[in-house]
Amino acid sequence: MPTALITGVAGQDGAYLSTQLRERGYRVVGMVQPGSTIRPELAAYLDGVEIVTGTMRDTGALRAVIEGSDPDEVYNLAGVSSVARSWHEPELTADVNGTGLVRLVQALVEHRERTGREPRLLQASSSEMFGLPTAPMQDERTPLRPRSPYALAKAFAHEAAVMFRESHGLHVSCVVLFNHESPLRPPTFVTRKISSTVAAIGQGRADRLVLGDLETRRDWGSARDYVTAMWLALQADVPGDFVVATGVTHSIREWVAAAFAVAGVSDWEGLVGTDPALVRPLEPGPLVGDASRARDLLGWSPTTSFEDLVAQMVEADLARGAGA
Repeated sequence: MPTALITGVAGQDGAYLSTQLRERGYRVVGMVQPGSTIRPELAAYLDGVEIVTGTMRDTGALRAVIEGSDPDEVYNLAGVSSVARSWHEPELTADVNGTGLVRLVQALVEHRERTGREPRLLQASSSEMFGLPTAPMQDERTPLRPRSPYALAKAFAHEAAVMFRESHGLHVSCVVLFNHESPLRPPTFVTRKISSTVAAIGQGRADRLVLGDLETRRDWGSARDYVTAMWLALQADVPGDFVVATGVTHSIREWVAAAFAVAGVSDWEGLVGTDPALVRPLEPGPLVGDASRARDLLGWSPTTSFEDLVAQMVEADLARGAGA
């Protein structure tokens, strides 16, 4: 039975990845922050996962987690996940999302020196690193031009992962994840804010949805699909970098329209307002990914359409509201 260690297991990606790995016969160890609580909706997905505490800000803590779990594969999903939060806490974001990867690699190198065992490492990188892209579609060769503290920290970790792969001979792969969503997203993310508020409006529990720029476009996919790409990347004989995306963009306005359609609300325009305070200080350019390399080398492709993703999220929030 192979063992997988997932840092940041208590998020949507960690929950879905844990489930998939256990279905494949893995022993799964999940790291969470000391004193943190697991959201109730994640509990079923983490059933059977061995939960340990640790932090990306402490090399000693990471060393102890690795020694205690002795993993075959390590999936680094830990970090400040909100771009908005990163503007308020840039130092924390840099330390956890950026320098945290260096600490993790250091602990893995020390583990190799002590035991001779070398776990494979997956770094969850982000399309936000591309910032203002120089090409209409972004792939593994697109230059990084980060436009937020979150993106800057992710870019540092990504480049560090590549450097350590080349300098230390580690089996380190990076998946550059474009926006990916699910019913397990916290309500602080715009897509879940839309799905939960639209569901509440459809059920008469709310009367207005307030957002930032409705014309912002992103390449949105399903978190369930994207964690499969993470696993496939670590099964490859040769490590590398892989863009994970759908190759299609949609606007926030399209998200809203699709969500209201699922909730059965046709005349929605008057129910939606905008607030300039919700617009980012620096908005990235159009981000749309070219996942050809993941398709050709890993055999990965997305299976969930934009319409199905929106429907899954709204229907889950409608069910939550009905049970309230």
